[in-house]
Amino acid sequence: MAGEPNSDALTMAQSGLTTLGFDADDTLWHNERYFRLTEERFAALLGDHGDHAAIAARLIEVEKRNLRYYGFGIKGFVLSMIDTAIEVTEGRAPASAIAEILAFGRDMAEHPVEPLPHARETLAALHDRFRLVLITKGDLFDQERKLAASGLGGFFHAIEIVSDKSVDTYRRVFARHGDGPERAAMIGNSLKSDIAPALDAGAWGIYVPHDLTWELEKIAPPQDAARFRQIVHIGDLPGLLDLLR
Repeated sequence: MAGEPNSDALTMAQSGLTTLGFDADDTLWHNERYFRLTEERFAALLGDHGDHAAIAARLIEVEKRNLRYYGFGIKGFVLSMIDTAIEVTEGRAPASAIAEILAFGRDMAEHPVEPLPHARETLAALHDRFRLVLITKGDLFDQERKLAASGLGGFFHAIEIVSDKSVDTYRRVFARHGDGPERAAMIGNSLKSDIAPALDAGAWGIYVPHDLTWELEKIAPPQDAARFRQIVHIGDLPGLLDLLR
């Protein structure tokens, strides 16, 4: 955990950490809460065909099935809502309902971007000490919009918007923008996307929990991984990095 020296301290100090990768959504700014609010509107729209829990469970199953086709982000979410509406109504979803779901998506795409507490000052404190790389997945247009609206883009030395986050992704990104994964750390709120594959690539994985996490991003913490660390919030990162260097 953050701020607690351990037997790895000397090894970490000698590791020559030079590069930090940052997730964006729900690590630097709020994102999942807009999906949850839209899910509530969607469940209410289909209230005659099931309760909230049942509609939400069906939507998750459809999203999981559709990831290989539509990827991550608002567009894929909207298509999965339409798919779910057709399924739960047995093909009788009216055009007005489809139009309302499309409007949900437009509302999401126009929501303001609100940086999380401590994000700005943490990036400012680390900008001159490390190479900072934003590594975010999802729709290119939407991720670029959120980055511009966040006002945080100027802190990064490189931006990588990827279709998915895998071991190969982290190896490639940290080789391109740093000194390889062995001298890099990935910081994020998703154990599945930000932490586990970064650890498998040889990097450090620093987990920053968020109150809201998409169901498909949940896995058990890799507590036995030597390069895994967890902090309470992103403002704790500079202190932890003092140990890791």
